[in-house]
Amino acid sequence: MKIVALKESHEPRVALVPDAVKKLCQLEGIEVAVESQLSPMITDQAYEEAGAEVVESRQDLLASADINVSVNAPLIEDIKQMKKGSLCISFLDPYNDTERIKTLQASGVNAISMEMLPRTTLAQKMDAISSQASLAGYVAVVLGANKLDRIFPMMMTPSGTIPPAKVFVIGAGVAGLQAIATAKRLGARVEAFDTRPVVEEQVTSLGAKFVKVDLGETGQNKDGYANALTDEQLKIQQQAMAKSCVNADLVITTAKLFGRKAPVIVTDDILKDMRDGAVIIDLAAGCGGNVEGTVVDETVNVHGVNIVGIDNLPGEVAYDASSMYASNLYHLISHFYDQETHTMSLDQSDEIMNGCLVVRDAQVVNERLKEIYGG
Repeated sequence: MKIVALKESHEPRVALVPDAVKKLCQLEGIEVAVESQLSPMITDQAYEEAGAEVVESRQDLLASADINVSVNAPLIEDIKQMKKGSLCISFLDPYNDTERIKTLQASGVNAISMEMLPRTTLAQKMDAISSQASLAGYVAVVLGANKLDRIFPMMMTPSGTIPPAKVFVIGAGVAGLQAIATAKRLGARVEAFDTRPVVEEQVTSLGAKFVKVDLGETGQNKDGYANALTDEQLKIQQQAMAKSCVNADLVITTAKLFGRKAPVIVTDDILKDMRDGAVIIDLAAGCGGNVEGTVVDETVNVHGVNIVGIDNLPGEVAYDASSMYASNLYHLISHFYDQETHTMSLDQSDEIMNGCLVVRDAQVVNERLKEIYGG
């Protein structure tokens, strides 16, 4: 079984690193090939020493691969050149990128969407959403500290005492918790809010103050994601958030709704009341933004507040992000690899495969997606 990784388009991360290549090649019957100059961070020689074949021709790789792995969804022209019956594994955004899913169907290419993996104990090592979100939370704080006009820790000097910076984190999922932990390590005073009261203990265990807002019934879905709020609940949340945002030097928003536009939490009215020089890092910029006025991949100044809308925060630490993603892929492939038949099982009687398999035999087989694509 041949696993192939191609160069990404406008993406600093890569799907395979030498350590993951070495582990894959230790599985009987697996060979790995990568496109030449796959990554500016890693030499072709390093891939070859790990056991991969380095190939110049992209077309040859596409035609010969049994499994195509990538970070982002493959280019449509690449899908059309993939071998019929082969398997594509990447982030696919299947709720929104319908053209690509239909191209996979038309080309007879099977597909696994990494963001569709169920959040179960067994699937933790494969959970690329969580691994990348954790890095995004870290980067958000470091980026915010760099753009802020004051220091994070309290500092006692002969000139007087400098108070610690105030950081407010909205959303205490994986990214939010990592942001809280990083901000605390840098010495900031941290507050956090989440619509799920169940995460209060996690927030306080990291040394942050949990901002309580009575929104009525909210909760989370079976995968641990926060449920969408009603319009009334969203208004209550915005009013409650206003005070914490106004008092903060740095606000980090992490509220995303899987497959849907992100809710606007920080409104223009809130921005008007925030201090000049305050910074907001909007982790939901790529899916609509949590902040009114966010522009994807740009930093804009609105009412004196700097709003940073970098979509690919894990890409800012591409080496570690690639290593973590490659590890997720290795655990996924090795879990379903049959060493007797030298094939990867796509049996949907398995809970994990049933959750992440999107296309099989030219049909959309994922129950959550059939309303969009039929099947």
